[in-house]
Amino acid sequence: MSAFIGKLGRILSYSPVKVSKRTRAECCRVCSDIRVIMAESEICLREEGSVLLVHPDYEGRVTFDWFRPEHWGASAQPVSSGGRGGAWFINTGCGYIVLRQYRRGGLVARISEQSYVFTREQDVRSVAEFRLLDHLVTLGLPVPKPVAAWYRKVSGLSYKAAIIIERLEDTTPLAELISVLDLADWENLGATVRRFHDAGVNHADLNCFNVLVRGSSYFLIDFDKGRIMPAKAAEKWKTGNLERFARSIRKVAGNSVLDRVWDSFMNGYNGSQSS
Repeated sequence: MSAFIGKLGRILSYSPVKVSKRTRAECCRVCSDIRVIMAESEICLREEGSVLLVHPDYEGRVTFDWFRPEHWGASAQPVSSGGRGGAWFINTGCGYIVLRQYRRGGLVARISEQSYVFTREQDVRSVAEFRLLDHLVTLGLPVPKPVAAWYRKVSGLSYKAAIIIERLEDTTPLAELISVLDLADWENLGATVRRFHDAGVNHADLNCFNVLVRGSSYFLIDFDKGRIMPAKAAEKWKTGNLERFARSIRKVAGNSVLDRVWDSFMNGYNGSQSS
């Protein structure tokens, strides 16, 4: 493990691309007890304390019921790999999606597994992730397209939330493929991660379950608490991403695999070629 940490000090000599804030010119109209807000890249529905953001491509299709697994019956299959549960693969009949509820881990989950402190709407986890994913799609980065985000205040100070994304079909979690990927694959993966870092994208939980593989293509998923970093931010966030990913490889496959693949991953990350 110590071998790869020493290499990280040589790789972070560039600055990420600065991302400007999007303006959201909104037009509102009130219809009964539902307020509909049209924005640049989302439609917002409000009803009885619940808030629903919908991507315009899904206008008129997504309802509040889409966030209840029981609504889908046998068409909703629990996701078994990674995470803390609370995720389902769903066949809508006209496309495949993933529903994921936000759940806490660790000791705090014993107090409240699904409730989070509410400060302001833009900081709600589902809202923030929906908007971040939508932005990453516009940048051409390999992420799933957001479908809708939901949250409901359960008290004046707390809320529950969930998000729906398009399912990336014919993909497999990296954790299930570590033993079969060759070194060229790891170079390709390193180059993919570098694309995100060059765009200033800080993935808060880069691990082997949040990387999906389809042939020689790689996708990052689960951007809960992810963010676009300011151009002048210290470079240590990139090192932190890489160290977290290396720990995940070691946890899933052991030190011997980490030692075998890390140089190739970093070659791809740095834009180098294997010797």
